[in-house]
Amino acid sequence: MNVESLADLRQLYAAPQPRAIKKQIAGLDVHCRRFIALSPFVILATSGKAHDMDASPRGGPPGFVKVTESGDLLLPDAPGNNRLDSFENILATGKVGLLFLIPGFDETLRVNGSAVLSLNADDIAVFASQGRLPKLVVRVSVEAAYLHCAKAFLRSRLWEPEAKVDRTVLPTAGKMISDQTGIRVAPETREEMVRRYAPAL
Repeated sequence: MNVESLADLRQLYAAPQPRAIKKQIAGLDVHCRRFIALSPFVILATSGKAHDMDASPRGGPPGFVKVTESGDLLLPDAPGNNRLDSFENILATGKVGLLFLIPGFDETLRVNGSAVLSLNADDIAVFASQGRLPKLVVRVSVEAAYLHCAKAFLRSRLWEPEAKVDRTVLPTAGKMISDQTGIRVAPETREEMVRRYAPAL
């Protein structure tokens, strides 16, 4: 048995509290801007026309995502695996969802909007101080933003030291990919992996 309608769904859940509705704002206020300036990590969610979904982690120094004077977001490209799933989806639908995290904060910031892949020289120049100019910039016109409550992080205990899982519990990513695909990947330690990634960081 599955939920088949909104009416069925609402029979299971109470109506949201007014605060949960009213906290959504149509742009970035001073608190959102400060949150983004402190965030070194964002999850970029996109969808293609066939509703094929993608959620991609993006990281950099705190504030690596910039906010323009007009309130748009500028998310720089960075060297990756060249699958370009997020970029293909943006070309297809022009819509994104962003989830900003700050280490140690149990709250997150959710931002939704319309996006373009910008080659504008002024957009790219914003990142000149970061040592590597991006090939392109995801420019997001913000349509909705709101602070998400702490419950998920409190439940998961994500930031608590005693909840940290020893990395040796799982094989290295290379080993797992090799098992999944049959592509032979040379074994490497975490230190070797960091050195290999260093030129692209």
